[in-house]
Amino acid sequence: MLVYISFLLLIPTFSHGNPFAKKQETGFLDRTLSLQGVEYKYQVFVPEDWTPHKKWPIILFLHGAGERGDDGMLQTDVGIASAIRSSRKEVNAIVVMPQCPKTLWWIMPPMQDLAINALDNAEKEFHGDSQRTYLAGLSMGGFGSWKLAAKYQGRFAAMIVICGGIRVPARALKAYPYLASVLPPDLPKSYSDAAERVGKVPVWIFHGADDDVIPVTESRRMAAAMKQVGAEVHYTEYPGIRHDSWDKAFDEPKLFPWLFSKTLAAPAR
Repeated sequence: MLVYISFLLLIPTFSHGNPFAKKQETGFLDRTLSLQGVEYKYQVFVPEDWTPHKKWPIILFLHGAGERGDDGMLQTDVGIASAIRSSRKEVNAIVVMPQCPKTLWWIMPPMQDLAINALDNAEKEFHGDSQRTYLAGLSMGGFGSWKLAAKYQGRFAAMIVICGGIRVPARALKAYPYLASVLPPDLPKSYSDAAERVGKVPVWIFHGADDDVIPVTESRRMAAAMKQVGAEVHYTEYPGIRHDSWDKAFDEPKLFPWLFSKTLAAPAR
């Protein structure tokens, strides 16, 4: 009888939770996904205070051409990942960082599928908020961001585009002639058409005035076109800065507060 009573007294101790339950990992996490028979590695940043008991803002980040590869890591060397390491409290969100293979660009349809699948997976796994889903991209990723926002109109509450555009430079087109099949004509109307497809998504556009890789006119034209469709547009051009304008952009103190203030549940201001 004494043994039986002692056993009963132990039951409440274990009913409060499993002492052997695995704690959710946070920080930069390795993830993989399979798409059309190909396996891709990518990264997801999860805040230290993550909990499954609430919905989290979620950012899809598209890297530049220099971070292409198949290691699943290079894309965390620049851009938003650097901002996270500098001040994690400023980027209190799930951040999804897929990686584009070396020979491809984000504007190609298979890479758009890769990006959106990585976002979908992370949203499900880490309780991403569909009303607070954001898009950010730099350089090649900036081109991909415009393309993805047009394809998935209504998916993103706001976007950040750094030194991007819709018409890739001539030297990129020479190196990757297949891009011609997905590029709009070199006409002013192409920018207004692109803005119409993107819609009234609040956007903050950045570019270095002396960019010698992507012409600053790409961002100027898209900023003007987005204003024409009635979107909330912030445009920041850095005098004397060349292509690597992303460091200054992600260091803007108002950037992330502005981004996280946007939601699909409320009209843009």
